[in-house]
Amino acid sequence: MDYLVICLASLAVSGLTLFSGFGLGTVLAPVMAIFFPVETAVAMTAVVHFANNLFKLAMFGRTANFQVVIRFGIPAFVASLAGAWILVRVSDMQPLFRYFLFGHQMEVYPVKLLVGLLIAFFAVVELRPGKGSRPCPPSWLPVGGVVSGFFGGLSGNQGAFRSAFLLGAGLGKEAFIATGVVLACLVDASRLTVYAGMAGSEIISGNLGLIVTATLSAFLGAFAGGRVLKKITIKTVRILVGSLLLGLAAALCLGVI
Repeated sequence: MDYLVICLASLAVSGLTLFSGFGLGTVLAPVMAIFFPVETAVAMTAVVHFANNLFKLAMFGRTANFQVVIRFGIPAFVASLAGAWILVRVSDMQPLFRYFLFGHQMEVYPVKLLVGLLIAFFAVVELRPGKGSRPCPPSWLPVGGVVSGFFGGLSGNQGAFRSAFLLGAGLGKEAFIATGVVLACLVDASRLTVYAGMAGSEIISGNLGLIVTATLSAFLGAFAGGRVLKKITIKTVRILVGSLLLGLAAALCLGVI
């Protein structure tokens, strides 16, 4: 059952994340957490996430805007190390509060509540009526890198912040996707160096088959998403990203994921 649930989630969400720039780690980590401890689920998800981003890098990397990559990526890389270091030390943090929804107990953690509120802010900015085409000006890219990298290392939620800031960089749809992929690879590489101490654990080493299968499922989803890329516009991408940001923010604040 764990193979089926995790691989289906990886396949479905990977195709969607090609356009949104976030979602695979956000969805896959809680799915993994159904079957594994939270810190192990985050580390296993990071491996799948990184491998899938390398696959997308091979597909689209040539269209990335490397000026944006440098301004955003260097702060993100450094900040993600700090976030991952903190994760290792606060993995047993208790939730702020618990409640029941449709018979299921929900738990709201401090980090996820903070992440959710920040993401909601960017979503409202992106979707507000009559807004200009650049909600976060390019001068904010280094700040976006710090925010995205830190929370990427801490909770795996790097992509939502990255997409929110990249939408203001004036990129076309291909450059938006490709630049996001390059940046995601940088952050994944940095946080995996911190998570590496877990690689020898019995749980991870005993589930390499699951990690490989989930990774291949993510590859298939990304490939399928790439087939329809030419059929959408950057306006569609902006609306999709903004809408998904709101949904993700609500889910995090309510403890659903």
